Amino acid sequence: MNNKQQNILIIGAGLCGSLLALRLGQRGYNVTVYEMRPDLRSTDISAGRSINLAFSDRGNKAMKLVGIEDKVEELCIPMNGRMLHDREGNTFLSNYSGREHEYINSISRGGLNALLLDEAEKHKNVKIHFNKKCKSVDFEKTTALFKDYNTKNEFIEDADCIIATDGAGSALRKSYYLEKKFLFSFSQDWLTHGYKELSILPTDTGGYKTYKNALHIWPRGDFMVIALPNLDGSFTVTLFLSYDEGEYNFNNLTTPEIVTEFFEKEFPDALALMPNLVEDFFENPTAPLGTVKCSPWHYKGNTLLMGDSAHAIVPFYGQGMNASFEDVVEFDTILDKYEGNWETVFSEYGKIRKKDTDAIADLAIDNFHEMKDHVGQPIFQEKRKIEMALEKEFPEDYSSKYSLVTFNEHIGYREAMLRGRAQDKAILNMLSDGIISTDDDINDILDKVKIETEAILEDDKIAGLH
Repeated sequence: MNNKQQNILIIGAGLCGSLLALRLGQRGYNVTVYEMRPDLRSTDISAGRSINLAFSDRGNKAMKLVGIEDKVEELCIPMNGRMLHDREGNTFLSNYSGREHEYINSISRGGLNALLLDEAEKHKNVKIHFNKKCKSVDFEKTTALFKDYNTKNEFIEDADCIIATDGAGSALRKSYYLEKKFLFSFSQDWLTHGYKELSILPTDTGGYKTYKNALHIWPRGDFMVIALPNLDGSFTVTLFLSYDEGEYNFNNLTTPEIVTEFFEKEFPDALALMPNLVEDFFENPTAPLGTVKCSPWHYKGNTLLMGDSAHAIVPFYGQGMNASFEDVVEFDTILDKYEGNWETVFSEYGKIRKKDTDAIADLAIDNFHEMKDHVGQPIFQEKRKIEMALEKEFPEDYSSKYSLVTFNEHIGYREAMLRGRAQDKAILNMLSDGIISTDDDINDILDKVKIETEAILEDDKIAGLH
């Protein structure tokens, strides 16, 4: 087909952009990618951005599509559940699923990005350029203005279509918004909390100082610390804390003494593993956490937003990267149907995908409250106990909300959200009303949960919540 010779310009060579370049390269398109940062394969550019991420089934679906799941697996550390740490240093492992084969993985952002870039560049029809910042996009002419960081020169690139995978601060989205050439809706909502990267270094012999195969959480009601394992024996630790509320907040943690006092009081067992705490705290930036929603994602058949540039979310469901990877899978499926007509491809993609990315954005905010607070509450722990038992006993018949979102890649985020929320409500209502308890017969519990869930889903439908 002649349209295979078409030139596609991708803005941004992060995780989504490099995967998209690889897939379109495999399909035979001429692909040019421009990235504003240096090549991460030859320069360390992590600087306070999350060093590792949670990789799960939706993301892996994309790796299978491009045929590199075995190479990606080598970068993964399985995490079977959440290891909860209380103030006294007691720990409690809460599995992610009652099914043995379901777990999430900790993966290095840089390692995965480097692999995707290497794989994309194996295709002669894919060219990737670094240190080139996109300043604006003329979406009517399908051209983009770039600045070369090395030469300081500005230049214009022309293409048959432009796909922006340039993250939450997208230049294309900014151009849509500023040009006011069509009706473009945009919202950006910040959490009152920010985050800071810290670390637990490996032992002197390169081992792990705490349990390796879990996502560690220190839930404290209004704030929390989490830790994910790295292949080198270290853990990437993230503190999520309000900017200005509470006894301790980012605005008043200004001296080594106050930071140490905060950790001694709230996270003593974590502090014991982090002699480097103060150094990390004052070296690494504090960054905000926000949700971006916008619509439409495309302009005619000329330009399209994908990944975080279209739908940035907060990191609390571990689905930001997985959602962006799933974007590429969905896009590829639509390309199979409508290849040759970019306008139809872009508009169908937006129609099918947006409801799911809105759902995962909302779920990620829910999970923020769940992780920092609810996981420590007795009723929530009873609910998890029941869900684990149901998944173990009836692997075909029951999946918790977490499992629906994380391990059921064949259903969309929206469907997972509606069913998952109804199940949560059903179990919590029946626990608090004494209709079920953790001692009941598991078959009876399943029947009651199913009936109550369907009733809630029906009520929501009547109320127009679907």
